[in-house]
Amino acid sequence: MNKTKIGIVGASGYSGQELIRLLLRHPGAEIVCYTSRQYSGKAVADVFPKFRGLTDAKFVESSPDTVGGDVVFLALPHGVAAEYAVALLAKGKKVLDLSADFRLKSPATYKEFYEHDHPAPDLLKQAVYGLPERYRADIKKAQLVACPGCYPTSIILGTLPVLQQAKSVIVSSMSGVSGAGRKVSEEYIFPEVNESARAYGIPKHRHLSEIEEQLGQTISFTPHLVPLNRGIVSTIYVDAAVPDPLPLYREFYRHERFVRVTDSLPDTKNVEFTNFCDISARFDKRTNRLVVVSAIDNLTKGAAGQAVQCFNLVCGYEETTGLL
Repeated sequence: MNKTKIGIVGASGYSGQELIRLLLRHPGAEIVCYTSRQYSGKAVADVFPKFRGLTDAKFVESSPDTVGGDVVFLALPHGVAAEYAVALLAKGKKVLDLSADFRLKSPATYKEFYEHDHPAPDLLKQAVYGLPERYRADIKKAQLVACPGCYPTSIILGTLPVLQQAKSVIVSSMSGVSGAGRKVSEEYIFPEVNESARAYGIPKHRHLSEIEEQLGQTISFTPHLVPLNRGIVSTIYVDAAVPDPLPLYREFYRHERFVRVTDSLPDTKNVEFTNFCDISARFDKRTNRLVVVSAIDNLTKGAAGQAVQCFNLVCGYEETTGLL
């Protein structure tokens, strides 16, 4: 197998580390560029000892014009990734962006939720939303893939099979602390989050814009921070009369390798460090409402794993390569 040369921009964040973990074992990937402003010049394995014996590479500082690799993963904050994407696409590279910069089609919606003008609005139409279970054919032809957010992945996959019947959607999600990124902030340090759970981002969490655009309707969404390292559970209340939902869900996802429809209600421990989304559903006859529960690892299926899944499609590898 001829290996594809890979660059990872922002390789020292949580999503960046997960990309390293997955791509080092990918038989078709060769990481040739690991960037980190914070750790530039330091060996990857010295900063993250879990990679000892797997790579001798060093982190480098980069600019949009100097990133190596034929395919580049951008694990950067929103607003920063777009600058890199513009320069890399101009060089003919393929870009998989894990930020929120290209997930929306509307510059106005981006400004409303991210509170600044979009830095590269001309690229919004070109970007393909990187949810393989919905846009597989488009992803295969894409130069720019906008990898979905973690909450949207869990919610969209949980809702798609009954979307046509859904009159309204209400979602309550719980996320591990790694979803906030690898940064020092008082509200995320151990004494503040341990033995505690709290709602946040009410009433307009940024991911709400992405979810609503993909579902094509206004929803209610309340995220919660819970004392886990990684993982998301979303409970989705759909106003739809589907008395026997599991056969419908199993048929809808019959050919999807990374969606598992389960009899038991999903649990984050069963998806940790995997690219699976576990889904189950129950019909509540009292309220005439469907209750769907989905679980993912926010750093894998919710970020880096899904990005690698898209990478496989873009580069012509078997979709499960490096992920099973």
